[in-house]
Amino acid sequence: MEPVVNTRTARWGSYIVAFLITAIIFATAVYASNYFNNKRIADVQATQDNISIDILSLETQFDLLAEHSCEDISENSVLSTEIQPLASRLSYLETQQGVNQDELTRLKRYYTLLQIKDLLLMQQVANKCNLKPVNILYFYSNKGDCTDCEKQGYALTGLSEKYPTLRVYSFDYNIGLAALQTLVDIHDVKNQLPALVINNKVYYGLHTMDDIEKIAPALLKLATSTATSTKVR
Repeated sequence: MEPVVNTRTARWGSYIVAFLITAIIFATAVYASNYFNNKRIADVQATQDNISIDILSLETQFDLLAEHSCEDISENSVLSTEIQPLASRLSYLETQQGVNQDELTRLKRYYTLLQIKDLLLMQQVANKCNLKPVNILYFYSNKGDCTDCEKQGYALTGLSEKYPTLRVYSFDYNIGLAALQTLVDIHDVKNQLPALVINNKVYYGLHTMDDIEKIAPALLKLATSTATSTKVR
């Protein structure tokens, strides 16, 4: 009988060891999951704080530029270079889990207002200083009902890299903002996305870089010449 008792004891010992190993692995996994989730939330919160600071900085720049003389302002103003990183951070937030959606929507609405402010400011500057800013208005949707919006975004990014002074303003069509709705109404943009407004004319559906260059060759030529003159300065 003694060998049987030893065998049973050995089995129970194996079960206990296996249980302890499993418990340790589970506890380690839970700890690691909580650690990385907390770190991710902290990163998101830090990004949100940075966006809030950027927004305040941009609003201050709007006021400063409005008071500048024409000699201090060009089509390639500091505003456009500051707004683009802001858009990138918002795009990052949209891909993260655990982000406060109400807060994200609030930041996107604020960012939309900044873009409209930039658009209006450059129109005022153009009239005052005889400049010719080159811009495209891009309307998209994040509701999952626009299969070509992501591709359109990539095409516009490539276009912006090719023509440094081209200003692309991107608007979430469904953001629910009165100022944006007014802009939509002014250009009579239908909910047929993606949609581009080029030279005050609306173009629906996906348009590649080549398509846009064929639609507005004079516009993009102006962007190229403006970039050249800016570098000469």
